[in-house]
Amino acid sequence: MSINEEVACLRKIPLFANIETSKLKLLAFTSERVTFDPGDTLFEQDEMGNCAYIILSGEADVVVRTPTGPVTVATLGPSEVVGEIAILCDVPRTATVMAHSHLHVLCISKDLFFRIMTEFPQIAVEIMRVLANRLEKTTSRLREVLSERAA
Repeated sequence: MSINEEVACLRKIPLFANIETSKLKLLAFTSERVTFDPGDTLFEQDEMGNCAYIILSGEADVVVRTPTGPVTVATLGPSEVVGEIAILCDVPRTATVMAHSHLHVLCISKDLFFRIMTEFPQIAVEIMRVLANRLEKTTSRLREVLSERAA
């Protein structure tokens, strides 16, 4: 994938939609490109995070451990961000994320992520929106699964 294709992917993400192209190119250039095969783990629930991932192509499953076993709470695709909670809040990862298909991602380090948020405060607002939406979806899905298992 070319740098211009990566910038186009970043532009589709609400967090980065209003950032000038030159800054997006710098973000793409300074981020690490990582490839995962189906079933590979990007990160495990409860480990400390040092980067966030932007999915360029492929899909990833978000899996949460529960008392009755693992539950897939979401499947993410291109132009979605995952793993930012752990680096934003200095808390352990809230879920395990695994490649559902062949997956290409940009890995954005914690330092770079914070530098971008400092330069572009609107990103922080968008992060809050994304996280709130994700929390609502995850909570709703978890309720469904728990009520199905209780039935």
